[in-house]
Amino acid sequence: MSLPLEGVRVLDLTRLLPGPYCSLLLADFGADVIKVEDPKIGDYARWYEPKVADQSAMFISLNRNKRSITLDLKTEKDKEVFIDLIRTSDVLIESFRPGVMERLGLGYEELKNQNPRLIYCAITGYGQTGPYAKEPGHDLNFLSYAGLLHLQGVANGNPQMSSVQIGDIGGGSLMATVGILLSIIDAKKTGKGQFVDISMLDGAVSWMQTILPDYWASNKLPNRGELVLNGGKACYEVYRTKDDRFLSVGALEFKFWRNFCQVIGKEELIDRLDDPVEQQQKMKVEIQEVILQRSLAEWLVDFEGVDACVSPVLTPQEMVENPQIIHREMIEEINHPEAGILKQIANPIKLSGQRLKLRRHAPRHGEHNVEIINELANR
Repeated sequence: MSLPLEGVRVLDLTRLLPGPYCSLLLADFGADVIKVEDPKIGDYARWYEPKVADQSAMFISLNRNKRSITLDLKTEKDKEVFIDLIRTSDVLIESFRPGVMERLGLGYEELKNQNPRLIYCAITGYGQTGPYAKEPGHDLNFLSYAGLLHLQGVANGNPQMSSVQIGDIGGGSLMATVGILLSIIDAKKTGKGQFVDISMLDGAVSWMQTILPDYWASNKLPNRGELVLNGGKACYEVYRTKDDRFLSVGALEFKFWRNFCQVIGKEELIDRLDDPVEQQQKMKVEIQEVILQRSLAEWLVDFEGVDACVSPVLTPQEMVENPQIIHREMIEEINHPEAGILKQIANPIKLSGQRLKLRRHAPRHGEHNVEIINELANR
């Protein structure tokens, strides 16, 4: 059975995480993703630790179903090969600072003359325009400028960083993927490609749908640890158990809160779901005292079958062994030709009638040079 993106060729000039995660989603669904890497180092993520079969574990996971060609875009010979690839491609993804591709003579205006249907997606920290456009940045910087980092953490404490890259993936990879797919649809109607300008800062700001509208409506600036979904209410909190594990409680709605209070023997708190922040903090103390009396396993037995939105805080190892994760096949095993059996994160997008399979292992640096050059010569 054919995959949705079969016949779509993507040139990926990106490195590390945001761009490769975007092209991974496209590659999994059939796109011919060609990593265009410089001959010396290539994608830096290849060389991170820990390594599996001489390449980093992260690289192998992020770059399955892709091919690799090495080109020095500062040389005329390799630029000619790149232009030939552009003529046969539907999408280009790059993550250089604005102006880099133009200085190479390979900016969008030049490339669309070679291929009017080309969809050119640039993933940058701050976008192609504005006073920060050419500034460097990482996920932490994007979340800082977005006002998001300011709100993460507990009241009266320092802002706390996320364990995953919200700006890189949520603001960059996913927005780029959506922009590319929209442009593919549009190109079928118009016959023309377009420039997709993705700013990871813009994407991070767009994630604040539960925060900014309320702030503008109330004119009240939210404080760290006081948002409903960030420690502001006793019904939405993480509590420590007797065995130093954690129980997460997401009993936002009254029916869930009522059930939660009944199980822990605190029926007097049922009608206090929407108490002021000061009272919420006192309620948390009361609840924590109760939760500390039993182990995580004991609480899970008590809450089994009860609609209260209560969950154990799992370790990554426990997550892999969780029956829901197993049933959804979110962790899959592959047979790597050099490393043997490896675990990888599966694609989370489930389409009816589509069962994704590994078609290619992550490529070695320049592994497909000859193959791709021969394809160009024989087209």
